[in-house]
Amino acid sequence: MSGSRITSLERAERLLAVGDRTPAGWLLAPLLPLSRLYGLAMRARAALYARGLLRQQSLPCRVISVGNLTLGGTGKTPVVIALAKALRDRGRKVAVISRGYKRRRGTSILEVSDGHALRGHPGDSGDEPFLIAQRCPGVPVVVGADRPLVGRYLVDRYRVDTVILDDGYQHLALRRDMDILVLDASAPFGNGYLLPRGRLREPLSAIGRASAVLVTRASQAGRLEELKARVTAVAPMVPIWITDFAASAVVQVGGSASVEPSALKGQRVLAVSGIGNPESFRRLLAAVGATVVDHCVFADHHAYSQDALGRILRSAEQAGVDRIVTTEKDAVKLEQFDGVKNRKVEVWAVSGYPLLFGCNGSLNGSWRGQGEGGRLGRSH
Repeated sequence: MSGSRITSLERAERLLAVGDRTPAGWLLAPLLPLSRLYGLAMRARAALYARGLLRQQSLPCRVISVGNLTLGGTGKTPVVIALAKALRDRGRKVAVISRGYKRRRGTSILEVSDGHALRGHPGDSGDEPFLIAQRCPGVPVVVGADRPLVGRYLVDRYRVDTVILDDGYQHLALRRDMDILVLDASAPFGNGYLLPRGRLREPLSAIGRASAVLVTRASQAGRLEELKARVTAVAPMVPIWITDFAASAVVQVGGSASVEPSALKGQRVLAVSGIGNPESFRRLLAAVGATVVDHCVFADHHAYSQDALGRILRSAEQAGVDRIVTTEKDAVKLEQFDGVKNRKVEVWAVSGYPLLFGCNGSLNGSWRGQGEGGRLGRSH
């Protein structure tokens, strides 16, 4: 790479960075030297893999990675679900590998689903792989830190021909055929700083590794064309796809009832979310016409307790709301508790899917899955 190219990338990264001038931002300023060291280490690591000095392992199947540059909150999990369904419906023997963030069981290979039955508890596997398994009948989902090991297990056991790496953009030890980089249009680069000063997991020059950039929550972007131009400044050869999320159903948590999203129109709801971008959930509810009386916001991947559920239910009754509405990722954890149903105020989860748009913003098609045939059965 020439010196002029490095200068160009650095200039583009400074352009993309958003200055954080809040009081909290100034308090984090001492972390900036650590962020710079972290950035140098990540650049060096990527360069070693690119030059073959660090070895990548291969699988005897197609590998598609879906990942992001920031810590959480980009809408990556709905994209993985939609992609897995689309490949399954086209006759591919597809499986999903996830690291299982914040999972309790540390086994090297943990089957969340064999494609027919769910196994264990979302606390064992992590909430996101459990949700992916629940939403993708016919698709094995396995958790493990050693992605090549898990991939070989899936090929040997299920004869899969396609593996999706959930949150695999930084996992360079496994060679992939396609790298989909997901950016949240409402906060694509966090505050513009690398860890630990900010939320970026890699320098923005890493966009150049992507096969395609998938911009989610396009309707929440203040300046979508500017964002696309900035991405192009860093990676001019990488195509940009645009998506937005639409609600497809509202499902009773702990039950089997399902209604159209229009059922929330005009209703007073208590929102409950433990996701990376809670404001996006509030906006989704507003988009279907719900009135959010209050929003109980928990940390991403929050581990709920029976006491916490009790407090949520009591708050809803005191506020006089029509429903408690949560996200799918939170629902897989809340449905494990007694008392989530058969109460005066019921708990419901919004089920959504991404719409896929082209580079020019025209609708190319929908990844919405059809013919689900209900949820997977449970196997313990």
